[in-house]
Amino acid sequence: MRRSVSFISVALIALTTSLVTAQSAPASANSERKIASRVAPSYPELAKKMHIHGIVRVEAVVRANGTVKSTRVLGGNPVLVETALDAVSKWKFESAQSETTEVVQLVFETQ
Repeated sequence: MRRSVSFISVALIALTTSLVTAQSAPASANSERKIASRVAPSYPELAKKMHIHGIVRVEAVVRANGTVKSTRVLGGNPVLVETALDAVSKWKFESAQSETTEVVQLVFETQ
């Protein structure tokens, strides 16, 4: 019983989120900094079991030294979002003159 309730809850969250259009924020003029070090997101077990795949869009505020200051979800399946944010927060970008905002997409595909 408990398992079916949590499955229904996840399904409702996924359905609700897919019905809401993703908020899109424009990247800064200094966008498109090259990624120096990328951490691959882990594919969540729940997503594997439910055969969930898709793209998660993440906005990352990147400090001048290339480390990620903060992240924000712009769109994607809620089952995939947490692992995407965790991965992007560990990325390193090339150094720049000032802080920039980068929009990245992570693709989750079933293997």
